[in-house]
Amino acid sequence: MARRGAGTPFLRQLSLLLLLHLGGTLGCASVTVSPPIVPLGSAVTASCTIRRELCQGLEQGRVRISWMLDSKPVAGSQRQGPGSTEVSNLTLPRFNHTQARLFCCVEWNGTKQRVGMAEIRAGYPPAKPLNLSCVLNLNDYGLTCQWQQGTNSHLPTSFVLKYMSPVCCRSRAQAVTGCTPRGGHNHCTVPRPLLQLYQQMEIWVSATNALGTAESEHLHIDPMDVAKLDPPTLQSIQSIPFQTDCIALAWDVARGTKHMELQCELRYRAPEDPAWALVSGIIGQAGTAQHCGFLFGTQYHFQMRCRRSSASALGSWSEWSPGRNYTTHEKAPTGKLDAWWGAQPARGQLEVQLRWKAPRQREANGRVLGYRVTLSPQRRGLTICNTTRTQCNFSVPAATSRVYLSAYNAAGESAPTEVILLKRTGQPLAGLRAVSGGEHSLWVHWEAPLAPVTAFVLEWQRVAAEPGHCSACWQMEHDGAATTALIQVGIEPFQRYNISLYPLYEGTVGVPVHTTAYSQQKAPSHAPKLHLKRISKSEAELCWEPLPVEVQNGFITSYTIFWASSITSMASATVNPSLSSFAIRGLKRSTLYKVHIMASTAAGSTNGTSLVLVTTVLDDTELQFLFLSLGLVFVGLMVLLICFQKNERMKEQLWPSVPDPANSSLGKWVPAALPQEPLQSLAAREPGPAAISTVTVLEGEPGKQPAKEYPALAAVPPALPRPYVRQEGPGEPVQYARVGGAGYRGQRLLPEPTPRFYENLRGRGDGGGGDWAFLEEPPATFPLLQGLRIGGDEELHE
Repeated sequence: MARRGAGTPFLRQLSLLLLLHLGGTLGCASVTVSPPIVPLGSAVTASCTIRRELCQGLEQGRVRISWMLDSKPVAGSQRQGPGSTEVSNLTLPRFNHTQARLFCCVEWNGTKQRVGMAEIRAGYPPAKPLNLSCVLNLNDYGLTCQWQQGTNSHLPTSFVLKYMSPVCCRSRAQAVTGCTPRGGHNHCTVPRPLLQLYQQMEIWVSATNALGTAESEHLHIDPMDVAKLDPPTLQSIQSIPFQTDCIALAWDVARGTKHMELQCELRYRAPEDPAWALVSGIIGQAGTAQHCGFLFGTQYHFQMRCRRSSASALGSWSEWSPGRNYTTHEKAPTGKLDAWWGAQPARGQLEVQLRWKAPRQREANGRVLGYRVTLSPQRRGLTICNTTRTQCNFSVPAATSRVYLSAYNAAGESAPTEVILLKRTGQPLAGLRAVSGGEHSLWVHWEAPLAPVTAFVLEWQRVAAEPGHCSACWQMEHDGAATTALIQVGIEPFQRYNISLYPLYEGTVGVPVHTTAYSQQKAPSHAPKLHLKRISKSEAELCWEPLPVEVQNGFITSYTIFWASSITSMASATVNPSLSSFAIRGLKRSTLYKVHIMASTAAGSTNGTSLVLVTTVLDDTELQFLFLSLGLVFVGLMVLLICFQKNERMKEQLWPSVPDPANSSLGKWVPAALPQEPLQSLAAREPGPAAISTVTVLEGEPGKQPAKEYPALAAVPPALPRPYVRQEGPGEPVQYARVGGAGYRGQRLLPEPTPRFYENLRGRGDGGGGDWAFLEEPPATFPLLQGLRIGGDEELHE
């Protein structure tokens, strides 16, 4: 029972929804809209009526009605109607949808249920159809009319083609429906049985929708006047011999139009003509037509079309006939040639560069075969140049002041044009400037000259790294009062041109003035490449090569240098385009910077690649001072070193000299036999200075008794001393020294006081021993020193 009680509310809700839905379909609710189609933006009124007896499940309780416009809720008013009905009214003051659905809903248990719906449409009355035109087809004689719809009305609109004629009806109420287009097309065809040929008919288009009706302009035509004829046929074209600029043209009409009186038109043009030339007023069924004013030796393309001559302006022309080409016969060239020259004296001759413009087609009278330059106006004069080009370089005598130029074709030769070789010494013009006249043209302006001018000559050359010369890049302006000229030959965008202007005076040529211009500019193709010229701790000087003119694409207005480091923001400086270097100041020492350059024209800018640089720790002055200081220190050290090398006393104080016995000069001494004479005491000898070269005193160590150093030597029998002498040269040998037995010290100790040079060397002190005692016997381990003994056992005394 509990399970059944739980499922009862759900089943009750489901059954109520089904009953509501079935009741709604059976007339539970009715929705009315007045009107269902309204002008866009107007008010709409709607009403929803709920009948309780038809809505099962809603017999008891209060019914709440709500509205929804598509999916958007809208508020309405609710009241109780007659009987058991509930009525809700809704007013939409401004309906701005072209199409929408209005739903009437019943709220039950918190859920909105749709029980009624009405569709509302809004739009505009139909617009007037435009450009109505009709054409009669002669194959089936059906009249086909077409038109253009007006503004979209957002409502279903029907179109009907109507007509009336005096035969069928006398008022528009009696108008006959000609045809109704199908599939939304804007054309339809009135069949032949409904037409009245050779009679005026009034035709129009009617457009109708729920909000009204509109009609197009009414056409009053005879169906035969708008008949579409087949095009005629051009049979032959030929020149009239006696009228050299005229032609005669033969033509024939189509088969189905031979019984009609026709009006035809002829058109023609040469290949270089921008538009067709039209010849009208050709009347007749068939035959010939003549026309004059054609150029000689020129190919033309001809076409022809026709219509009924009685047709009004609304009558239809046939299609243009298939084209036919014809070339008129030639005639000798006429007119003067525009010529320009340059002359330079060389080796007694005059080097002339002569240029000229090819004659226009009206003056060429055919295909020009060549040009002839002579020194005489006679046709058989001396020819100095015969060429098919429009320039010629030749040499003439220095006194030549004029030459003659002519053109010729297959029919003859033109009258010679006199070319006077004037000097360029006249007054120049002022205020020359050039501006763009388009992608492939330039307008040149100048100030009016003070003196009268017969003509102007404009020259222009493209500026390029590789010099070139355009022989056709010049033109002559014959109007001496002109102050402007348009250049249209050889001009390309993004290229620089040098422009020169020459005034032609009577009897002389003015000095040229010059300017430069671009027909169109853009950003440079690339920016210059930066190079580091110099760098210090706070400054970096950069340089770059100027951009080639081919990649500038315009006038360089400025260079902009950008630099930044990891600790500073981006900085920039603008540089004049005439400069090719720039110094960045205020940099931080020992810092890495990234630098790039931007080249700008009036039409854009281009960035270059980045240059990485690192500032130094010291600048140039500090580096020079540092190197100078180091150099001075080095020089001072070298001077001190040299002084030490030269000064023996300082040298011996700092670096004592220790003799090497192995390299001693004693090895060069030779023993000498002393004469056998009795030994004399020092006191018995005659006093006087001894003639010796060098005396070396060997001193014993202080504090030691020499006699006690070698006690074992006392028992050695005394040996005769062998003095050593050194041979200094011729004469008597000189005894050099006597060696004491106190041991070799290797260092000379100065006695105190120092003995005078005339005293004999002897020991200081008493005879019992002192600082200057010597051994009687030399060490046995030093046999060489045994021979240096020069005295007995006496000691040196003062």
